[in-house]
Amino acid sequence: MTIFIPTPLRPYAAGQASVEVKAATIADALASLTGSHPELRKHLYTEEGKLRAFVNLYLNDEDIRYLPAKEATSVSATDTLSIIPSIAGGC
Repeated sequence: MTIFIPTPLRPYAAGQASVEVKAATIADALASLTGSHPELRKHLYTEEGKLRAFVNLYLNDEDIRYLPAKEATSVSATDTLSIIPSIAGGC
């Protein structure tokens, strides 16, 4: 599957805009990603190992928070996972 890396996190993924991983679930895909790029782990997960609240994940454009199995959702080689950091601000 392809994981799309947002611009602010690319320095922690060797500057790559996307990374190909082999995985059975979303959790496996993220484990593979952070295994290959350990610096990403602290930006994606809390010290307790939970996905950070400001990190949004979209499997094929669907927010994983609304999937029944969430991170345990099965994935295939043709799926995409987009990491979208929350943006705050405004006036």
